Amino acid sequence: MTNDARMANPAVVIPEAMPAILGMIKAARKGGVPESVLELVHLRASQINGCSFCVVAGVASARKNGETDDRLHAVAAWREAPFFTDAERAALELAEHVTRLADRGVVPDDVWDAAAAHFDEKQLASLVLWIGLTNFFNRVNATTRQPAGATW
Repeated sequence: MTNDARMANPAVVIPEAMPAILGMIKAARKGGVPESVLELVHLRASQINGCSFCVVAGVASARKNGETDDRLHAVAAWREAPFFTDAERAALELAEHVTRLADRGVVPDDVWDAAAAHFDEKQLASLVLWIGLTNFFNRVNATTRQPAGATW
């Protein structure tokens, strides 16, 4: 596999897209979900989707925001790792189900209810938007083969 992108990032090619993307990011962060939780769900969805650009960028962002290496290394195996709170586990489970809709169908009620036990409606909205945005970024970056560690 090559480290060359197929094309520049589409949001750079069509710069009118960037304000909308940045607006969605800003809005999703307004829901009151701790940044550490958003970082974890971004990393997990990006791992599932095989988006190296987003995994590398997500790890760097999480570290910048104080995330520990133990937790970052264990995100892929969060169920077996002792490093995550019940709320983080519920968010990670939700992220996996939202990301794998094509494989599993709708998000099961028990997964939703577990998340709702830890997050209020505004926070759930934030999580759903954030997971959706992550999947959007994964699809854009993986499709165009944006290389890990690249900058726009």
